[in-house]
Amino acid sequence: MKTPNPIDLAPASAPEDEMYYLNMGPQHPSMHGVLRLLLKLHGEEIITAEPVIGYAHRAHEKMAENRSYIMFLPNTSRVDYLSGMIYNLAYCEAMEKILDIEVPERAQYIRTIANELNRISSHLLWFGTFLLDLGGVTPFLYCFDDREEILEVLDRVTGSRLTYSYGRFGGVTMDVDDAFLDGARAVLKRIRERIPMYLSLVHDNVIFRERCDGVGVMTGDLLRKYGITGPPLRAAGVAYDVRRAEPYGIYDRFDFEIPTRTAGDCMARFEVRVDEMEQSCRIVEQAIEGLPEGPIMPGRMKKRFKPPKGEFYFAVESARGHFGMYIVSDGTDNPSRIKLRTPSFSNLSSMPEVLRGTFVADTIAIVGSIDVVLPEIDR
Repeated sequence: MKTPNPIDLAPASAPEDEMYYLNMGPQHPSMHGVLRLLLKLHGEEIITAEPVIGYAHRAHEKMAENRSYIMFLPNTSRVDYLSGMIYNLAYCEAMEKILDIEVPERAQYIRTIANELNRISSHLLWFGTFLLDLGGVTPFLYCFDDREEILEVLDRVTGSRLTYSYGRFGGVTMDVDDAFLDGARAVLKRIRERIPMYLSLVHDNVIFRERCDGVGVMTGDLLRKYGITGPPLRAAGVAYDVRRAEPYGIYDRFDFEIPTRTAGDCMARFEVRVDEMEQSCRIVEQAIEGLPEGPIMPGRMKKRFKPPKGEFYFAVESARGHFGMYIVSDGTDNPSRIKLRTPSFSNLSSMPEVLRGTFVADTIAIVGSIDVVLPEIDR
C-alpha cells in the first residue's frame, strides 16, 4: 500500500486505546535475519517503529582482542557474509597500510576481480529476495541461478562459496588460472544479458511500481543525520563511493561510473543497485584485460605481525556502503581494539523516521530496499 505523503501523517491526537503494538520479526521471513521491529500502530498506519537488535550477537570485536592479527582474519568475512570477500580483503589492505607491506601488481588485480564478483553476487541475492518479499517468485529463481555461477567461479580459487578467507597480508592465497578467467568472462556475459531481462520482468510491473514509487523516501537531512551510505545515499542523489572518494587498491586505474538517482525512494534504490551490477562488470572486464604476470605474494612473509603503537582507520565500499576498520595497536601482535564501522547499522538506524507515517505493508518494501544484513549489526 502506498502512502502519497508519508511524513508527519501519524495521528498524534488519536486516543491511546486505539493504538496497538505489533512485533515484526525476529522470525518474520522478510526481516532477512533476526531483526525485530516493534511497531506501534493506529489501524495499519505506523506511529512509531523501534528496531530491536542483538539476537545474533557474536562478539567479533571482542574476539579480536584475544587473537593475533592473523588469527582474526577469518572473522572478517563472517561480519557481513554477503560481502565476505570485500571485508576479508579490506582487513588485509588495512594491515598492509599499517605494516607498510607492498602488494604485488597481480595480486592487486586479482583482489579487484574477486571483490567486484562478490559485489555482484550480493546484489543478485538482494534483488531476488527483495522481489520475493513483494510477491515475485520468478526473479528470485533467475537471480539465484546467476549467483550460483559466480559462486562456482570464486570457489575455484578460494575453496569457499560464502565466507572467504582468500586474502593474506601482502597478497592472496592462490593464483588464478585460465579456467577461472574464462569462467569470469562467461559470468560477465551472462549477467549483461540478464540485466535487461530482469528490468523487463519487474521494472514496469504495475504492482512493483505501486509498492516502490514514492515509498520510503530518504531525504538529504536524514542521510546526513544517520551517516547513511551505499545505494541508499546514492539513490538520493549523492555520488559518494569510497572507491572514488578515497581510492584504495587499484580502483583509481579503472573507468567506471557512480550510479545515482534523485527520488530517494525504494524504486531509486532498486535502480541504483541494478546499475551498480553493470559497473562492477565493467571493472572486472578491465581488470581481466590488464591482469599482469608475476607473483601473488611479496616473498617470504613473517608469521607474526607487530604494528607500531597508534590508531589507524581504513575504509572500503562494501555492497551496502562505507565499511571502516578502526584499529588500535599497542605494539604487540594482538590488537588492543578493532572497531568495525558497518553500513547496515547506520542505515537501519534511520528506520524509526523513515517508517513513521507509512503502512505496515510498506515496511516489507522499505526495509528490503535498504538491504540490511543483520550479522554485520550483531557483530
